[in-house]
Amino acid sequence: MDAAQPFPADSRRPITVRLATPRGFCAGVDRAIQIVERALAKFGAPVYVRHEIVHNRHVVERLKALGAVFVKELDECPDDRPVVFSAHGVPKSVPAAARSREMLFLDATCPLVSKVHVEAERHHAAGRHIILIGHAGHPEVIGTMGQLPPGAITLVETARDAEAFQRPGDAALAYVTQTTLSVDDTAEVLAMLKRRFPELPDPHKEDICYATTNRQEAVKRLGDGCDLVLVVGSQNSSNSARLVEVALRAGARDARLVDDAGHVDWRWFEGVNTVGVTAGASAPEPLIEALIDAIRARFDATVVEDDGERETVAFKLPRALTA
Repeated sequence: MDAAQPFPADSRRPITVRLATPRGFCAGVDRAIQIVERALAKFGAPVYVRHEIVHNRHVVERLKALGAVFVKELDECPDDRPVVFSAHGVPKSVPAAARSREMLFLDATCPLVSKVHVEAERHHAAGRHIILIGHAGHPEVIGTMGQLPPGAITLVETARDAEAFQRPGDAALAYVTQTTLSVDDTAEVLAMLKRRFPELPDPHKEDICYATTNRQEAVKRLGDGCDLVLVVGSQNSSNSARLVEVALRAGARDARLVDDAGHVDWRWFEGVNTVGVTAGASAPEPLIEALIDAIRARFDATVVEDDGERETVAFKLPRALTA
């Protein structure tokens, strides 16, 4: 039988589906998408977006259909159309260039990423050299490093990097982190840094955002008792990829990252009695619902929603869109 086809009705066996709470969209992602939608409604198409507004293929394709044009760099945008900066944040040079061209730009940077930028600037103003714990090449890391002059920030990805890091001269040190990291991996890196530099001051508030932390805690509960965990999210989504790692570390026999139900290989379900389902912070709820429907089409599924943190966070939209 083709792995993509439903099983015959008489072969449907019982399976338990545990649905993580919280899952899917966070407040920063919801705000970023609303900014693009409202910009299109207010200014008409096209509205340009520098980089993917969030790391989810389905979201990007839907916004393209509405008239959004996604570009890699500001140079690709005309002066006379609005441009939106993605939720991951941008180097300071980007809005500076937009201002010099008198462009209308809307900054969809997640406020929790902006908080990290402010923290980095505060440390720099105090004369500290900043260690950034994060993933090289990720747009959020590029944006954070671009808040300060070259050389002001050193990127550290792993505990081994932390062990090899050399203080520049006698500079005082501080650290900030990417908001979408694994909580446990970051703790390991930070433990090494603290062992070597016990004077490192802690951030005013933890940099890993509430949504990342909550979704990882929810997946830890899933991993403990699930044969398979499916994480809905795009391959370039950092927070989604971390959920797969967390599930495996928590005890799941198998865990997979899938764009949508169409990317599930149903052979993964061999011997599976309990499957956990969750989604990264940039994955819309309809994708999760479609995955549940696909499981129900193939199994006698009992869906149980796990108890978890109920999120009530909401962020304001830019004034240019609410005036």
